[in-house]
Amino acid sequence: MVSKLKIKRGDRVQVLTGKYKGKQGKVLKCFPRENRVIVEGVNLVKRHTRPSRENPQGGIITKEAPIHASNVALVCPSCERAIRVAYRFDGEGVKRRYCRKCGADID
Repeated sequence: MVSKLKIKRGDRVQVLTGKYKGKQGKVLKCFPRENRVIVEGVNLVKRHTRPSRENPQGGIITKEAPIHASNVALVCPSCERAIRVAYRFDGEGVKRRYCRKCGADID
């Protein structure tokens, strides 16, 4: 069963636990089946690559690895705090995300 993530690509999030606690970054990619997200500049791993056409030199590449979605919280664009996301319907019946703390719309 695929759970719905309340975080989307392009959102700014804050890491809540682990080595990178308190660090903020932009979500680069979401994996709803695994319930994981890739955050820019967080959970960096080194990957040893052999020479190829794209990378003729080969060597060690640093890239972001996925972290569990429960370990990140969305940062509200208006109040700049880590929040829990809530949903409400606007006038046209469209489901929108909003901040539980300040009440501002996120989308």
